[in-house]
Amino acid sequence: MNKEQYLQLRNGLYNEAESFINEGKIEEANAKMTEIKDLDNKYEQEAKAAANLNALKDNSKITNIANNSRNVAGAVVLDTTNNTTTEDLTNTVEYRKAFMNYVSRGISMPKEFVNSNESTKTTDASVMIPTTVLEKIIEKIEATGMILPLVTRTSIKGGVTVPTSTVKPVASWVSEGATSNKQKKAVQGTITFAYYKLRCAVSMSLEMDTIALPVFEKTLINNVVEAMTKAIEQSVISGTGVGQPKGILTETPVEGQSIDIAKAEGLGYDTLIEAEAALPLAYESGALWFMTKKTFMKFQAIKDSTGQPIARVNYGINGAPERTLLGRKAILNDYMESYVESPESDNKFAFLFNPKDYVLNTNLNMTMKRYEDDNTDDQITKTIMLVDGKVLDKNSLVILTHKSV
Repeated sequence: MNKEQYLQLRNGLYNEAESFINEGKIEEANAKMTEIKDLDNKYEQEAKAAANLNALKDNSKITNIANNSRNVAGAVVLDTTNNTTTEDLTNTVEYRKAFMNYVSRGISMPKEFVNSNESTKTTDASVMIPTTVLEKIIEKIEATGMILPLVTRTSIKGGVTVPTSTVKPVASWVSEGATSNKQKKAVQGTITFAYYKLRCAVSMSLEMDTIALPVFEKTLINNVVEAMTKAIEQSVISGTGVGQPKGILTETPVEGQSIDIAKAEGLGYDTLIEAEAALPLAYESGALWFMTKKTFMKFQAIKDSTGQPIARVNYGINGAPERTLLGRKAILNDYMESYVESPESDNKFAFLFNPKDYVLNTNLNMTMKRYEDDNTDDQITKTIMLVDGKVLDKNSLVILTHKSV
C-alpha cells in the first residue's frame, strides 16, 4: 500500500477506536488499537522491503536491452517501441558506494561522477547527495519537525516572484438564469525567493570507516536532518530575512492585529479575547497559536469568569498531549521568547497564524564536501542546501507583545 492508503486506513481505525472509548466499549477499542499496531508494522515492513528492492536496482550497465534480448529459439527480439529510459546517475549502487567512500574515507569520487564544469557551481561543495538518500532526508525533515509539517512547501527557482493575495473571493446569490460577477483575489505586491545557503557540518567518527552502505546512509540522514530541521524551523519563526529566510515574527501585522500589553499589565483572560477579536473571520479557519511551553503554562493558570481554565491539555489514544487555548490548537516550540513579567525589551511571546500562509522554498538538491579541521584533525562533512521562506499572506497574523516601556 502507498502512504496515502496507509494514512487513510489508520485514520479510520483511530476514529473507530475513539468512538468506542466515548461509548465505554473498552474491549472493542483495545481491539481497534491492536489493528492500528498491526497496520503500522505491516506498512513499515512493506516500506523496508521497497527500500531494499530499490537498493538492488542497477540499470546502469544495461545499454540496449532490445539488441541483447533473445527468445527461446535464440532469435533476437527487436525493439518495436523505441522507448528509452534515463536513469538518475546518483541512484546507482556504484555512485552511492563511491559517495560513501568519499564521505567516510576521503576517497575521491571517480571522474565520471563529478561535475567538471567548475564555473557553474553555486556552492563550494562538489558532490551531489544520492537522490534516494536526499528523498529520505526531505521526507524526514517534513515529518520530524514541529513547524515544517505545517507550512507550505515549494521548490520554485530563485528569482521568481509570487503574488501576495490579501482578499478571499466570496460567493453571491443570483436569480435563476442570471450570473454573478467574476471575482479575483486582489493582488497587492509580490515576493521573490532568493538563494540562502544553509550549511550543516557533521563530524564523522573513525567507526564510520567500516560500516555497510545502508547503515551509513541511515546515519548520515539522521545527522543531517537533526541539524537542518532546527535551523530551518528557527528561521521560519524568527528569521531576519538577511542571509536567511524571513520569519513570521519579523513581519509587521496588518493594522489592528498587533496586540500590545503595557509593561505594568500582566497576562490575563482579556488578552486572548482581544487577540481572537483581532483575527479576521475570513482567516479564522486554520489559524493556530504559537508559543513556548513556559508561556502556555502561564495561560493555563488563567481562568474565565466561570472558573474554567482557558488552556486545556487533552491526551489522545497514543498519549500525545493536545493543547488548546479557548478551543484553538496551540503549537509549542523553542524558537521564540517566553512571556516575562517585566521585559527589558519588547517581548513577542505569542502569535496567531495560519502556517499554510507561510511558504518555505527549497531546492531539491543537496551537495557535500569533505574537509579536515586543522585544529582538531576531525574529518568534517559539510552539507549545503539552498533555502528561502516568506509569509505569503499576513492577514491571519496576530502578534502579542509585552512592551518594555
